[in-house]
Parts: sequence; structure tokens; C-alpha cells
Amino acid sequence: FSLPCSAILSSYLLGERLNLLGKLGCMLSIVGSTVMVIHAPEDEEVTTLDEMTLKLREPGFLAYAAILLAVCLLLIFYLAPRYGQSNILVYLTICSVIGAFSVSSVKGLGIAIKGFFAGRPVLQHPLTWILVLTLVASITTQINYLNKSLDIFNTSLVFPIYYVLFTTIVITTSIILFKEWVTMTVVDIIGTVCGFLTIILGVFLLHAFKDMDVSLGNLPQVLQSEEQAPVTQDDKNILIDADNGSIVPEDKPKVFMICS
Repeated sequence: FSLPCSAILSSYLLGERLNLLGKLGCMLSIVGSTVMVIHAPEDEEVTTLDEMTLKLREPGFLAYAAILLAVCLLLIFYLAPRYGQSNILVYLTICSVIGAFSVSSVKGLGIAIKGFFAGRPVLQHPLTWILVLTLVASITTQINYLNKSLDIFNTSLVFPIYYVLFTTIVITTSIILFKEWVTMTVVDIIGTVCGFLTIILGVFLLHAFKDMDVSLGNLPQVLQSEEQAPVTQDDKNILIDADNGSIVPEDKPKVFMICS
């Protein structure tokens, strides 16, 4: 519910406006994310920190984590200083990419907490403290760049785009970390792809038409004004029309051209 709630509260509390196409984009984003979650397979059960360590050490996840870290550093040190003030996707992509590490850390810490109450020596396990440090660093970075984005851009745009990017990256991380793609059927693959395309369409409607004044009340007027846009003529065209026999309006000043 964070997506519609943020749009509604920003319009009432912050005076920000979300047009008809933006609302439609929010709904499509929610529908696409719901379809992706429905067709996503269940997590592979991991019960101990040793099993979590084996998952984190697999070459596929290490390569994926290295790519995410490289993208995040590129965004922070190169793109953010240059385009962060003008492009809404820069800061939100940083938050979303870092979110992959924070969610993985929360997953591991949940296993550690359950092991602690079960009497296992989880405090002596080095992975516990690695996950704690990773979680603190990732959450701090997310809060920092999310606040920067909220200071610059419209709240009704920030939260939907952040919601879509964050959900997509988290699902991808979970699939790679726990090898969920191995158990996916053809129906789940098609549903996931369709959900992702629906999300892309929703974000496009939300971001591309954010400056248009479109609502259910003025939609007929907007369509009529685009179809019946008046054609303005300058004085030169009016003089040429007058020479061709057309009548010059009385309230329009006459212009004469003198050629030497």
C-alpha cells in the first residue's frame, strides 16, 4: 500500500498533484508487481548461517554482487554529482541497488536471530557481524539518497519509481541467491515477464506525462483543444491573403511592404 498511500498523502499534505495518467501508471505498477510476486517461486529454505554462507559464496551470486557494487559506485561518484539534480532515476537507482544488499542482510540476520533463540553460537559466527555492518551501511546510504531525491523531485513520483525499481532488484537478487529460477515453470516465466513489462509501462506513464494537466473532468476539453487548435497568421500572411481576394479583418492593422 506504500505506492497509493504516498501519492494520496503527498497530494493532501504537500500540495503535489498527480494527474490521471500518473494514477494509471501507479495502478499498472502495482498490478505488474503483483503479477511478478504471484509467479515468483518460493525461497529455498535456509536454516543456518553455514548454509547462508555457502549461498553467498557461490560464483553466480558473487559476480552479481560485484556488478551491483560497481554500478552503485559509478552512480555515486560519477553520475550523481552530474545528473542527480536533474534526473530522478539516478538517486533512486542507488537506493534500489543498495536495497539488494540490505534485503539479503535482513534475510541472514533473521536466520541468526532464530539460531540465537535456539541456543546456537551465532554471535561467534563472523557472518553475523558482516551482515550487521552491511545492513547499517546499506540502510544509511538508502536513507541519504532517498532524502536527496525527496528534496528535489515530486513525492508522488519518487515513491512509485522507487517502489518499482526496488521490488524488481530484490526479486532478481532472491532468484540468483537461492536459485529460484531452476524451479520456475513456463507459466511462471511468462507471468514474470508480463508483470515486468506492465511495470515498465506504468513507470513510463507516470514519468513521461507528469507535467500534463489531465483529469477525468477536463479530459474532453483537452482532446477537443488538441483537435481544434486555432492556426494563427502573422501580418505578412494576412496581406498575401488580402491580395488574393480575401477580406482583411477590420480590427487587424494593415501592413504594407515597400520593395526598393
